[in-house]
Amino acid sequence: MAFNYLIPMLEVENMNETIAFYESTLDFKCVGRDGNSWAVIQKDDISVMFSARFNKEEYPHTMLTGSLYIYTDDIDVIWQILKDKVTICYPIENFAYGMREFAIFDCNGYRIQFGQELDKN
Repeated sequence: MAFNYLIPMLEVENMNETIAFYESTLDFKCVGRDGNSWAVIQKDDISVMFSARFNKEEYPHTMLTGSLYIYTDDIDVIWQILKDKVTICYPIENFAYGMREFAIFDCNGYRIQFGQELDKN
């Protein structure tokens, strides 16, 4: 038995707005959609699915207690592209655990972290 890959599925308030954010800001492409109930976006080896809200009465706001963490090969270029276009969670920084990273919020309030391993030399 093998697990082949993982694709996060996030609930969103507005499918059009969400797809537009990921396409225009992060250069993803919508590769599948069923109206306002479901969509999948892709960029390189990264995929994320979105769905309409479930249990909105019980959970009135979208939420994810963690984040989406995207490894990249040129963190500084991505930082320069995004830093003035998005809401920053924390700015680019080198961390003692060997990563250079920053985090943003998407249009739904979900946190997306971008990271690159620091040179080990």
